[in-house]
Amino acid sequence: MTIRKGNPEDMEAVLGLIQELADFEKEPDAVLITVEDLIRDGFGPVPLFYVFVAEVKSDPSNSEQAKQIVGIALYYYRYSTWKGKTIHLEDLVVKDKMRGTGLGYALYSEIMKQGKRDNVRRIEWNVLDWNTPAIDFYKKSGAKILDDWKVAQMDEAGINYFVDNRLK
Repeated sequence: MTIRKGNPEDMEAVLGLIQELADFEKEPDAVLITVEDLIRDGFGPVPLFYVFVAEVKSDPSNSEQAKQIVGIALYYYRYSTWKGKTIHLEDLVVKDKMRGTGLGYALYSEIMKQGKRDNVRRIEWNVLDWNTPAIDFYKKSGAKILDDWKVAQMDEAGINYFVDNRLK
């Protein structure tokens, strides 16, 4: 297994893992981004995100065999008025067949090391309340699961409605 920073050539595999996560979270039609979006937004003059990828060879005995991306940790920087620079871990995804191999822990560890290198005061992420394996994994690592905060979102339709109807 190799963990490394992602590059534009990896974005097709990254998008595949994002779709796999959407399927797992029972939102198969929610992914609207494209490979081109990922390349533009992650590798342009002002990257909006960064990604670590986990690679394995499907046949470890064949040194010529191409590696396959089987996990990602996609993150970006935020700013907290209380803490300063923070990292938001948007997605930590491991292919179903690779779960339980330590690959998720390796990606998670890489995010923590990145936070330490960057001297951030907080790394945060969201986890669905029904995803008990993930919750247990995070708790075992020392993370706090905040029950008293709720996530608020405005989707594209809500934004359009607000701007078109509430701001007149």
